[in-house]
Amino acid sequence: MEYDLDSGAHSTYSLHYHLILTTKYRRGVLTEERTQFIRGVISGFTDKYGVELTNLDGEDDHVHILFRAKPTTDLVKFINTVKGATARRIRNEYEDELKTELWGDSFWNDSYCLVSTGQVSLDVLKQYVEDQRES
Repeated sequence: MEYDLDSGAHSTYSLHYHLILTTKYRRGVLTEERTQFIRGVISGFTDKYGVELTNLDGEDDHVHILFRAKPTTDLVKFINTVKGATARRIRNEYEDELKTELWGDSFWNDSYCLVSTGQVSLDVLKQYVEDQRES
């Protein structure tokens, strides 16, 4: 079996994750344009955390984010940065459009789902994420 492995100074690894974020109150505010905006925001700081964004898509009330990480990546800090930075930037960019759907400073639900992708193949998971808008 062939593996797609990454390596560091003293390690070889393959760490793939599936992060799911839902909007506050599951409001359907995520258009394709806003989802692409979120992708751009996240891409701006992935290097700082040793993360490679593999895929990002979803539906109008949630996003699926597939990424690779290093063993030294502080996943909680990365996820909190994702949630905070994307919420702040999207609320600033789309403030007038979102104020009737979401109020206060909230954009994302407080909780999230993070799954390691070892139980299914990455290709199957990528296809699932890509097909989200088509379902």
